[in-house]
Amino acid sequence: QVQLVESGGGLVQPGGSLRLSCAASGITISIYAMGWYRQAPGKQRELVAAITSGGRTNYADSVKGRFTISRDNAKSTVYLQMNSLEPEDTAVYYCNAKRITTFWGQGTQVTVSS
Repeated sequence: QVQLVESGGGLVQPGGSLRLSCAASGITISIYAMGWYRQAPGKQRELVAAITSGGRTNYADSVKGRFTISRDNAKSTVYLQMNSLEPEDTAVYYCNAKRITTFWGQGTQVTVSS
């Protein structure tokens, strides 16, 4: 059974930082493209950052220079380091693993507010 479990969300003030983690089980993440998506209330789910099995990364324009995605295949974990957070970053953040089949985590809430 495949599971992606996100953690690290919470409430943070504007300008603050959070690091999200996605722990995977049931798959070998080294052969998967991994990604972080987010969905704000009333909006569609959108790609935030992705990393290929070879380590190539891409980011949404809105987070470039502020967020960093990384992976530790030995720990079956993907991370999203989020710096200089803005209220517009408030959303539920989801982890995604994609190869032939796509798997999703349950999400973790990130709230940026003073």
